[in-house]
Formats: sequence, C-alpha cells, structure tokens
Amino acid sequence: MKRGFTLLELIIVIIIIGILATLGFTQYARLIEKARGAEARTILGDLRKKAAGYRLEHGSLAGIANADLDISAAAGDTPSVCAPSHYFSYTISAAGDPSITVQATRCGAGGKAPDAGPPTAGQTLTLNCNLLAGTDVWGGTGPWD
Repeated sequence: MKRGFTLLELIIVIIIIGILATLGFTQYARLIEKARGAEARTILGDLRKKAAGYRLEHGSLAGIANADLDISAAAGDTPSVCAPSHYFSYTISAAGDPSITVQATRCGAGGKAPDAGPPTAGQTLTLNCNLLAGTDVWGGTGPWD
C-alpha cells in the first residue's frame, strides 16, 4: 500500500498557507508603520522640550517660529519638508502662550514613503502642550496616536 498525500490535500494546504501569509503580511505592514510613528513621537517630544526652553528664555511663546525649534530644511535640523532621511515632516501648527501644538505629517513623495500596508501618507500626529499646566494631548489622523 502506497502512502502519500492526494493532490486535493496538497492544494488545500497551499491555500491555507497563502491565506495565513496574506494576513501575516498585512499585520506586519501595520506594525512597521506604527513603529515608524515612534520617530515622530520622539521628535515631537524633543520639540516640546525646545518650546519649554524658548518660553523660559523669552517669557512667553508669542512669536515662536519653526526656526526657534530648529525646524527647517537645513541638514541636521528637524525637517520642515519631507526629506529622504525621515518618515515625517514637522511644523508648529498653533502657538499661543502657554500652549503650543506641534505636528508631524507622514511623508509621501520626497521622503521615506509608506510601504505596502495602510495608506498613511499625509496623515498627521499632533502634540498639544500646555506648558504652564504641564499637560500634553496627543491626536492626529494617523494610526500612531
């Protein structure tokens, strides 16, 4: 008596493996994109610290600009435009003493664009800080908040 698998059994196993691989890849892509949001969280936290330093030095946040937080297109600064070295671009989206809102926008063209997975280009992560009360509120339109 010969032992082995029938063609039907092999096809069923291949289909199951294909379904599991597809689900795994989708979850992996989401996990990678969420991890890239850690870059934005770290940089937004650094921008918060710089804004607090600016407020201590100048007495208020009135007149604060991107350049005061080292946000520019220059090498070595936090990128204000999508750059090949970053997944996000950064800007001050609102400021009024004692609050500031800094925003990270996910790059598409011109920066490290999203890979396969959820479409995240153009979505945002925001940090709204009240430096006097010491409160931080995270928000945005992407899967990172």
